[in-house]
Amino acid sequence: MSQTPKQSAERPVPTSADVARLAGVSRATVSYVLNNTSAVRISEPTRRRVREAAEELGYVPHAAARSLRAGHTRMVLLPTAHFRLGPLYSRFFNELQWALRRLDYTVVQYGSLGLAGDEAARAWAELRPVAVVSLGEVALTPYGVDVLKRSGAKAVITLGPQRVEGAHSLAMDQSEIGGCAVGHLVERGRRAIGVVMPQEDGMELFSEPRLEGARRAAAGTGARIEPLSLSYGEESAAGLAARWRGLGLDAVYAFNDEYAMLLMRALQDEDIDVPAQAAVIGADDLLLGRLLRPRLSTVQIDMVTGRRFAEVVDRVVREPSAEPEGHDLIGARALLRESS
Repeated sequence: MSQTPKQSAERPVPTSADVARLAGVSRATVSYVLNNTSAVRISEPTRRRVREAAEELGYVPHAAARSLRAGHTRMVLLPTAHFRLGPLYSRFFNELQWALRRLDYTVVQYGSLGLAGDEAARAWAELRPVAVVSLGEVALTPYGVDVLKRSGAKAVITLGPQRVEGAHSLAMDQSEIGGCAVGHLVERGRRAIGVVMPQEDGMELFSEPRLEGARRAAAGTGARIEPLSLSYGEESAAGLAARWRGLGLDAVYAFNDEYAMLLMRALQDEDIDVPAQAAVIGADDLLLGRLLRPRLSTVQIDMVTGRRFAEVVDRVVREPSAEPEGHDLIGARALLRESS
């Protein structure tokens, strides 16, 4: 009984030599074109011919082999956050990934949920990234930074509030946002101000510095600051709104526009007039906040663009000893609308 030979599973993996034969060029030219080498001048028709041949054959360069030749990878590792970043920060990280890709980096998101600082650093180091950009969800230590650098990372950049020895620490000063919001409410004559503290895991990275900024803005004004626990859900918002009159508050900084819209709706359901009985301000300046009635006051956050930050990452990779410019990545200003 004859047997039918296996088909697609045994097809040979195409090589750069196959691409070179089909395109009528040398293997070196294939390497230059597909690795985007800028040091060698290659005509556009030749580049097009090589790319078309690679596409026809289904050839993809071997990242590990390229890394061995170069002595390092082109991988930038972004530990992924397990909490709600909101549209503003999500847009920033999307821009960052797009810009890094245009600079010929491979961006890898790494799920780090459940990993502690040094454990996370060792796990990241296994992938041999050329750079790590950490939001601050994982508390890196000097030992962890050293592990990453010994594995080949030329840049370890943290965006959290704490400086870490050996890393480039860039400031996303969340306290400025809370201070801006409460400063606005104080100027509007409010003296009993709630500050929403989201209960979702990881949000304390943002909420605690914003609370600190709120307290600084209220200091010496006679205003009191009351932290308010709130989960992102209708039931939690309704519960807080039901207690509102007993709290004796006349205003609330609701962390961001999403929590502000959620709470404002719940306050209105309790027949609490916004802004007469409760001034409300959020942050992020989302379009939906302008469509509400009353229109939502907010803090407009001016963040460095993802493209600009990608250039910072690239500069640190190329010059590891250099200090990146523009350490303060956030600016904030209050936008007065009807809700406050």
